[in-house]
Amino acid sequence: MPAGPLILVASAGPLADLAAHPWLPAVGALGGAAGAAVPWLARRFTPGDRHLPAARVTAVAGAVVFAGLGVAPGAGPALPAFLAVAAIGLVLAVVDLACLRLPDRLVGAAALAAVVGLGAAAGIAGRPDRLLAPLAGAALSFAGYSLLALLPGSRLGFGDVKLAAVLGLPLGWLGWPTLLAGLALPHVLHGLAVLALLAARRVRRDTLLPLGPALLAGAWLAALLA
Repeated sequence: MPAGPLILVASAGPLADLAAHPWLPAVGALGGAAGAAVPWLARRFTPGDRHLPAARVTAVAGAVVFAGLGVAPGAGPALPAFLAVAAIGLVLAVVDLACLRLPDRLVGAAALAAVVGLGAAAGIAGRPDRLLAPLAGAALSFAGYSLLALLPGSRLGFGDVKLAAVLGLPLGWLGWPTLLAGLALPHVLHGLAVLALLAARRVRRDTLLPLGPALLAGAWLAALLA
């Protein structure tokens, strides 16, 4: 096949996404701006001696996260709620990586953003009953992670349990299969990260590693696969 058709085929996917979502560049730019503010916000919740990523790194991460959610199927009128939770989630991930903490104020802010945003989306859609699935998703996530935290030898903290419950809200909006994927994927991602760090001899088997970033990444991937 000539080079021209090959280029057209390779670029058809991104161009089709852009045509179907003309606001995507704006969403990505908004994510970049939100990501650039992450180190400044995270510093308010971390000791001064802890290293935080550069703003340019978190800006790229924010742009990727927002753009992914911008094309995620099923978000619809709930996209602002998804983006608000993602913006707070970026700060939570950085704080957890820096000092193994998921501050209640940030988790609470994410919960409020999700409930208000999803409630507004349900109202816009003329389906106030649609809020029931997110609330059920949050309850199921809280119950499941609470049980995991109570298991002997579990390293789950209550901050992880609360964050899982918050993420159950947007995941529940997308449906039960997405919710279940969002509950399972974090453990796969966390396990792979642990194996990679052990292989690189960056950690020991008894090293306590944060789960928050994996919870957030797993929820994001589940939303993309919905």
